Amino acid sequence: MIIGIEAQRIFRKKKHGMDMVALELIRQLQKIDQQNKYYIYVAHGSDTACLEETSNFKIRTLKMSSYPLWEQIALPKAAKVDQCDLLHCTSNTAPLSCPVPLVVTIHDVIYLEKSISQLMGSSGTSYQKMGNLYRRFVVPHIVQKCKAVITVSQFEKQQIASLFGLNEEKLFAVYNGVSSYFKPITDAEILRNYKEKYHLPEQFFFHLGNTDPKKNTLGVIKAYGHFLRETQQQIPLVMLDFEHKELKKLVKESGFSEVFDHIHLTGYVPNHELPAIYSLCSIFLYPSLRESFGIPILEAMACGAPVITSNTSSMPEIADDAALLVDPYHPEQITQAMIQLFNDQNLRIRLIEKGFQQASRFTWEEMAKKVLTIYEKVLAS
Repeated sequence: MIIGIEAQRIFRKKKHGMDMVALELIRQLQKIDQQNKYYIYVAHGSDTACLEETSNFKIRTLKMSSYPLWEQIALPKAAKVDQCDLLHCTSNTAPLSCPVPLVVTIHDVIYLEKSISQLMGSSGTSYQKMGNLYRRFVVPHIVQKCKAVITVSQFEKQQIASLFGLNEEKLFAVYNGVSSYFKPITDAEILRNYKEKYHLPEQFFFHLGNTDPKKNTLGVIKAYGHFLRETQQQIPLVMLDFEHKELKKLVKESGFSEVFDHIHLTGYVPNHELPAIYSLCSIFLYPSLRESFGIPILEAMACGAPVITSNTSSMPEIADDAALLVDPYHPEQITQAMIQLFNDQNLRIRLIEKGFQQASRFTWEEMAKKVLTIYEKVLAS
């Protein structure tokens, strides 16, 4: 087989969820498949060291002025020139016209769901809004044309099947994994170096969110404000790549102006350095409104951080009983979970132990094996 894999953004320096999933898929396929030939289609970026060519994996850098043009014009043309037997698009969208059989990973269909899409339409960045418009136009067309749709949880599989009426035979749920470097860091010197690098407090709560409304950063700020008022414990809240002006806006909207001085922003933290922050935090807060999977839940568990996450969408499926589950639409519930976990040492120990067990169930190698099986099924049919 000659397999093309779209990995447009994996060379960008600031990688996020879907970028890391595509990168881990390719790395694992390099380990387990020496028979088939692969072309990895990327855009220009500065982090070229994250993936190297091997004898049967060739990297193709495609040039186009915008992502839609890159995907709709340059990508299918390259797949045809390289005589691919199939093309796997890994990041929710794909060419509307493709000269080779198409496999698409649709991580989520949140932008098509009324309750969440209305919220996302009223806030979020211009870039996020434009991306959602593009997906709303492209995805309904490509799911009907492609040979297989891969998604990341049973919950999301049901959502996609319901929205598009897809045949179960072309729809597959394949869990994401946890990278091997997500493990507890106990070396005092390493931890001290990371504390200095990111100016981390001695004790802190950690929220991995952004300006996307589904991440519920506003709800976390409200819950944190309640925690400070109810407990008088001034434990800082650490967040990562967040703009001060956006934070000020959310704090003002929350009604807890006093929390601003207790929130610590680190700036962007590369994925391979996150284990240090997970290892140092007292509680990891991930009460999103909606997730298709929620990789950070498992990353935190693998590093020994007790987790608070949501009782909605895929999160109970991924966290199981190894986290405290709360209603993300009620900040008071998040607060009470914070207080409970902060004060109950036995509960912390129990969740940490269960977290290690839960995270160990999800590996990138298993994910890659299942994806490779899907490739083989598509070509056999």
